[in-house]
Amino acid sequence: MIADLVLDSRNETGESPVWDAEAQALWWTDIPRSTIHRYLPAGGIHETFKAPARIGCFALRQGGGLLVAMEHAIGAFDPVTGDYTELSVPEAGMSGNRFNDGRCDRRGRFFAGSMFEPRGRESGNLWRYDGGDRCTRIADGVTVANGLAWSPDDRIMYWADSSTSRIWTFDYDVATGTTSNRRLWLEGDSGEQGRPDGCAVDAEGCYWSARYMGGCVIRYTPVGKIDRIIKVSVPRVTMCAFGGSDLRTLYITTACANATADELRAYPLAGGLFAVNAGIAGMPEPRGAT
Repeated sequence: MIADLVLDSRNETGESPVWDAEAQALWWTDIPRSTIHRYLPAGGIHETFKAPARIGCFALRQGGGLLVAMEHAIGAFDPVTGDYTELSVPEAGMSGNRFNDGRCDRRGRFFAGSMFEPRGRESGNLWRYDGGDRCTRIADGVTVANGLAWSPDDRIMYWADSSTSRIWTFDYDVATGTTSNRRLWLEGDSGEQGRPDGCAVDAEGCYWSARYMGGCVIRYTPVGKIDRIIKVSVPRVTMCAFGGSDLRTLYITTACANATADELRAYPLAGGLFAVNAGIAGMPEPRGAT
């Protein structure tokens, strides 16, 4: 299966695609450029909104606007008006860390993982935003937090470290938002298939892993076996999300950051938005309750 270019958006690092079922639109962020993008496939409309700082990840909010994990804080952001309110700073004083990948669980709790920006220290954490200015640390010990998702029955949580090519699973209690029994699920060698970046889980419980420097998205079964590979015509594949009216379109963000001049000539569509008919429905993306 091969993904097609949908939009030549030329993002430095396109990330965190989120499908808005109400508006039938795809949102995502370009982290280095501190921008939020919205694309409406029906009309081919592409809009860009400036953020007050880099946004690692975000979730649509039940009351409107976005819950965002900025560089160092979790906040509420309205991309249309530009209004931003800082809510919590869980990593105050953690020099070198910034927020990266995250999303909401199906109770609307917002989770955001952090990373050590110079990539040389396993000081990344996973935080659960509990409302007000409260955050709870859920997991730690990674360099680049990524690949956060839940199984369709909410019993398993996935979490990855891109730098070490490891993906863990946890037992998850959706009633309380807590985890237990962390264990290694997959470990790669960062070879031809690249490193695990962002992800999505489909309605059958399979895990779709975007492979940074691998030029593909891999679908893994719940027992960790490769089921299929979606080829993307650029190497830096960052994350994927199910969208469309039937949630069968897999949207894929990519990056061109850190590419050499020779790489940019070889891969002129780097940083674009791609898509493919996955043939399998995804899961609706929950909205943040806080």
